Amino acid sequence: MNLGAFTLLLALIGGASSQYYYDYDFILAAAYGRSSPNCAPECNCPDSYPSAMYCDELKLKSVPMVPPGIKYLYLRHNQIDHIDEKAFENVTDLQWLILDHNLLENSKIKGKFFAKLKQLKKLHINYNNLTESVGPLPKSLEDLQLTHNKIKKLRPFEGLVNLTFIHLHHNQLKDDGISAAFKGLKSLEYLDLSYNQLSKLPSELPVSLLTLYLDNNKINNIPDEYFKRFKGLQYLRLSHNELADSGIPGNSFNVSSLLELDLSYNKLKNIPTVNENLENYYLEVNQLEKFDVKSFCKILGPLSYSKIKHLRLDGNNISHTDLPPDMYECLRVANEITVN
Repeated sequence: MNLGAFTLLLALIGGASSQYYYDYDFILAAAYGRSSPNCAPECNCPDSYPSAMYCDELKLKSVPMVPPGIKYLYLRHNQIDHIDEKAFENVTDLQWLILDHNLLENSKIKGKFFAKLKQLKKLHINYNNLTESVGPLPKSLEDLQLTHNKIKKLRPFEGLVNLTFIHLHHNQLKDDGISAAFKGLKSLEYLDLSYNQLSKLPSELPVSLLTLYLDNNKINNIPDEYFKRFKGLQYLRLSHNELADSGIPGNSFNVSSLLELDLSYNKLKNIPTVNENLENYYLEVNQLEKFDVKSFCKILGPLSYSKIKHLRLDGNNISHTDLPPDMYECLRVANEITVN
């Protein structure tokens, strides 16, 4: 691979970064070349990145020998159905462990080896057969992904002071399976619990959250002032739930830090009141019958207006003729307002 092509790849990656962090999987993959001698024979450890070991798509049924010095281990798309307690005994500085698309079950993950990986920052076990979260986990962990499993119960994550991202979407979590699992996670910024079976909002979520995704559940009620605790919450998704007007107290979403709110595909007849700082508001496919300017602007004036840029109202009982004239003064910076 020539230097010019690699530089171009880096430039493309920089322009397509995710909201919170880069994932360098494809940078490392692009660096594939002659394998380093310090590598499991069936895997690939590129000379240009010798601390990474790629063992993807090899039909492996167990974790191969991992030599000392490996920091980034990829075991995706295999048939691994168990992990022995001594599987990572030689690896003291492993930072990334990626086990997506395997056949792992909780009963076949032996011992407490995760907790012994004192440098581990990223643990991905997406698309497996887990029925509960794994653990105990090391305090160094920053990013945990357990999506597309069959998880019904969460172990407490308490003590994981560096844990910043948790992805748990597409599982089978119910209210009693969560309990106070997230209590004490002082660094948690991102939590995705979408595509589960929750009927109410989880208790004792960390106030540090910036992003909370709860879409595609069965939530029908929001406790009074539930979101007031989250002083920095910016992105909130509650689409595809069972929310109706009776289950939403008046100022539930009047949160000054909130930039994006998705309440689409619910059963709302009135537009919930939001703070003037909100920029993106998704209300499509509800049962809305009227547009109330006071849902967006308490008062109107030269310095009093909504910062809404994108507003979706399509799939409701509201048309262009139902929009009041003062709406345009309130939503004066809107780029897009979608109605039927």
